[in-house]
Amino acid sequence: MDDGLSERRKRLVYRSAYTGTKETDLLLGYFAAHHIETLSEEQLNEYENLLKIEDPRLYKWVTGMEEAPKEYQGEVLDLIKNFKLSDCLID
Repeated sequence: MDDGLSERRKRLVYRSAYTGTKETDLLLGYFAAHHIETLSEEQLNEYENLLKIEDPRLYKWVTGMEEAPKEYQGEVLDLIKNFKLSDCLID
């Protein structure tokens, strides 16, 4: 794996766990931990753009409370929406 890409993935995992609110931190932190290695470079670009969105807005998009603008809709947002946090947590 390209070292630059590896560093980028690590940076995105970190940013995912520190977005602003606990709910989004948990959701995106676990999502990144489980999926970041499988995302293509194009998908990483899409994910990075999503992380630039202010936290409350992004949370509403991923939970379906609001529809994301067309420019943010795509494979990665769909992956996040379908990600089940409960599959990652131990009872």
